[in-house]
Amino acid sequence: MTAKKPSTTATWTDPDDAPELTAVFFKNADQYMGTQLKARGRPKSPITKEPVKLRLDADVLAALRASGEGWQTRINDTLRASLKLAGRV
Repeated sequence: MTAKKPSTTATWTDPDDAPELTAVFFKNADQYMGTQLKARGRPKSPITKEPVKLRLDADVLAALRASGEGWQTRINDTLRASLKLAGRV
């Protein structure tokens, strides 16, 4: 028997009362690589973007949104090209 960590609380003590190990249990379980907790979600990007509030004409915004998914990225790329800035890494 292993010693209980002081920071955890026991919700059951009898092994017969252990929760069922379902697919949902494993889907929500923490994942470790050795002793390191594996982070969930999208990895952090080395290049971050800054949120801004920008006022645009309604017809311009409607046309951009109508162009489909990724319209904000296309605005960024268009501004970058018009300012003759180097491309994204």
